[in-house]
Amino acid sequence: MSNVLEKYLPSHAVEPCFELIKMNHVHLKIVNERQTRHGDYRKDAQGFHLITINANLNKYRFLITLIHEIAHLVAFQKFGRNIKPHGVEWKHTFQRLMVPFIRPEIFPNSVLSLVANHFRNPTASSDTDARLAYALKQFDERKPDVYFIHEVPNGSLFRIKNGRIFQKIGLRVKRYECTEMSSGKTYLFNANAEVEIIPN
Repeated sequence: MSNVLEKYLPSHAVEPCFELIKMNHVHLKIVNERQTRHGDYRKDAQGFHLITINANLNKYRFLITLIHEIAHLVAFQKFGRNIKPHGVEWKHTFQRLMVPFIRPEIFPNSVLSLVANHFRNPTASSDTDARLAYALKQFDERKPDVYFIHEVPNGSLFRIKNGRIFQKIGLRVKRYECTEMSSGKTYLFNANAEVEIIPN
């Protein structure tokens, strides 16, 4: 298992993650990309702790996602199944499990302080922390025709993953106002949303 983890995790995180997996009797499955989530945890009918993580995540996001899902398992075991999935018990568990990994040997300087700041009060998804999500995306393998929405010129048309087409209007506080071409409705996008520019 540790040989497999070396492909997906920063090298200094492999052994401590392997220990967490063994200690909590996790069945880890690395799966094809899912649009709606980076990973998930569930206990199956036989009582096995199953964690799935998307294979396409970069090493730093894979680490955060793995610890996020192990935190669900540990919080449910400690506090019972009636707690909120991303409530206070999970947050404290996630913080405690993540702290040993917030080190310069594991995270590069460009994201270390953002990770440390995020884990003062972690959210259900690190994607909602726009600065951290953008910093982590710098380590993704990006397709050449994919841009972050903040890189798209105002007035340009772009397509999102599900094929819907929008026109970028401009920045409104922290998010970008865009008009959907088919409905005329206005939507707000985070700066780190990935889109495909449609040439004029």
